[in-house]
Amino acid sequence: MVSLFSGRVLIRNNSDQDELDTEAEVSRRLENRLVLLFFGAAACPKCQAFVPILKDFFVRLTDEFYVLRAAQLALVYVSQDPTEEQQELFLKDMPEKWLFLPFEDDLRRDLGRQFSVEHLPTVVVLKPGGDVLTRDATAEIQRLGPACFANWQEATEVLDRNFLLPEDLDDPAPRSLMEPLRRRKYRVDKETRGGRGPEGSEPAEARGASAEER
Repeated sequence: MVSLFSGRVLIRNNSDQDELDTEAEVSRRLENRLVLLFFGAAACPKCQAFVPILKDFFVRLTDEFYVLRAAQLALVYVSQDPTEEQQELFLKDMPEKWLFLPFEDDLRRDLGRQFSVEHLPTVVVLKPGGDVLTRDATAEIQRLGPACFANWQEATEVLDRNFLLPEDLDDPAPRSLMEPLRRRKYRVDKETRGGRGPEGSEPAEARGASAEER
């Protein structure tokens, strides 16, 4: 997936418009996710009618107000706007987690040709590896809403990440999945060496010896 945007800059639609200008940053936002390429334009009446549905669809899958953990989903707005001002106006009320290409990047046009986009709006759904899952999901999103994601997830190789912390905790402190096993092994080794067990009790061997002496 990262190769699709290799050497390009993606911008996050937040107040600071953070730029993802390295492969590591792009990978962090796109890796192991279904990626929606949303081709639209501010001056397109059909886009204006569709975008509230798409916005609600995306928010209900990624906003922790609705879900405990954000779905493994990313959206890149591939603007077909004729001016940068129209692109900015279109993105003004869109979710902060949306990504978009700089207006001056010709990739906006190239992607339309690459994915044979013939009309607006179009939502191309890509598998984590970059293969096309759905060439245009606009009708499906309108019909099914967030339920689309479960259908798409079953048809892809997206790994279950439910054991991880929510994605918006940027760079959380790493925690080993082996930690509980190490703690258990430590307790077993301690008791084997003759240390005191839980809550200050004596080892099993010592308790047996005391019983025989009594």
